[in-house]
Amino acid sequence: MSVFDGLKFRRVYSPIHNLDPRIKFLYVCAIFVAAIIFWELLPLAILFLIQVPFVILAGVQREWVRSMRGAAFLAIVIFLTNFIFSFIGAGYTNPAHYLEYASAMTLRFIVLIESFSVFFLTTSPDHLGLALEQTRIPYEFCFAFTTAVRFVPVLAEEAQTIMDAQKARGLELERGNFLKRIRNYIPILIPLIVSAIRRSLELAEAMESRAWGATKNRTNLYVLKMHRGDFVLIVITFLILAVAIYIHLFFRIPSLNELLGGLF
Repeated sequence: MSVFDGLKFRRVYSPIHNLDPRIKFLYVCAIFVAAIIFWELLPLAILFLIQVPFVILAGVQREWVRSMRGAAFLAIVIFLTNFIFSFIGAGYTNPAHYLEYASAMTLRFIVLIESFSVFFLTTSPDHLGLALEQTRIPYEFCFAFTTAVRFVPVLAEEAQTIMDAQKARGLELERGNFLKRIRNYIPILIPLIVSAIRRSLELAEAMESRAWGATKNRTNLYVLKMHRGDFVLIVITFLILAVAIYIHLFFRIPSLNELLGGLF
């Protein structure tokens, strides 16, 4: 469940935490578009390295590494799936090309996880909901979204607690074939679903007791305002997106095997 640590806000004072959530989300969208338009390994590696300074400035290296480690299983599945099917479909020829292709698809997934992890680690759910409200999104949708963001790490911790309790009772999750392992998770899913339903009922009662939705004209204590750092991030965002689109349209990106002189 360590991948969900990358979705849990860490209250740390840093230049990245102080940025406007709307600008950070715009940056994430730009990274998403840049990662999607490239199929080569080199530009995706550059996109990965670009975000490392943001992680260091935010001071969330430990949580970020933990989320990357949690996404390793899915990354391995993506790599093996792309390599095996493309290699078989090509008639078992040119393995170096398809090895690089599978690595690029895996790195694309890692880049997306990395960008969203930095966003959620440095963005308070309260500020995120406030940003959505200030963009004229109805408050009902803002509340539903921010509540879901809050509940994901909570349910992940609950699932880990249930897994530890079931293992202490003798449940072996890693034994048996694939179908047997799936059945082993049923004693974990059922208590987790019951706990989620109980939490949702408690939340509904709390909202009703506070007369949620009784007034249409809501007010907020804080109002998000853009500062100098936000404008700097806007420039960086559009610069990354413009360079990525320009390179994609007008340059041919060599493969790693070509740069190494056909060693493979």
